[in-house]
Amino acid sequence: MIGRLYGKLMYKAPPSLLIDVAGVGYELEAPMTTFYDLPPVGESVTLYTHMVVRDDAHLLYGFSREGQRRLFRALLRVSGIGPRVALAILSGLSEEEFAQCIKNQDIDRLRQAPGIGRKTAERLLVELRDSALMPPVASTVAETRGTVETDPVSEAVRALVALGYKPNEAHRAVTDVSPVGLSTEDIIRQALKRVAG
Repeated sequence: MIGRLYGKLMYKAPPSLLIDVAGVGYELEAPMTTFYDLPPVGESVTLYTHMVVRDDAHLLYGFSREGQRRLFRALLRVSGIGPRVALAILSGLSEEEFAQCIKNQDIDRLRQAPGIGRKTAERLLVELRDSALMPPVASTVAETRGTVETDPVSEAVRALVALGYKPNEAHRAVTDVSPVGLSTEDIIRQALKRVAG
């Protein structure tokens, strides 16, 4: 099992990352909350990882904080939640915000993540309310913004689509932000806030 990676960040285009570890390139997917913490391409990075083994693939997911990984693992144990939906939840909510949703029984906030309907949101509230699987609230980490060497608007739309939003929803959310001069990560962050209302 691969639990942590330390290496050079070679590529980032939400939700995909490539990290060079001693000459071996590891492909990962990560939530937007991790992308906000990444250094610029070419710099060193440490990510906590979770590996999912399927019949047709071995998939690696990366997280900038241990609390993100614990929450991802807790979400995977909830019936009906797979890695794609767990990433979407983590992209729209920090660990602290998710814990607050569970504490306050905030179904509406949970339903704003793509792939989460009322029944799934209710199941999350019931299964995680008193669960030891819930991660403790982590301390806030200072954000380091990097750049993606492509059109930030297109990258932001692609990232939102990869997170489960419909293409027209993703495009509308990004264009509502006034993305001129913003990095991909900033556009996505503001678009997710706008979608969350």
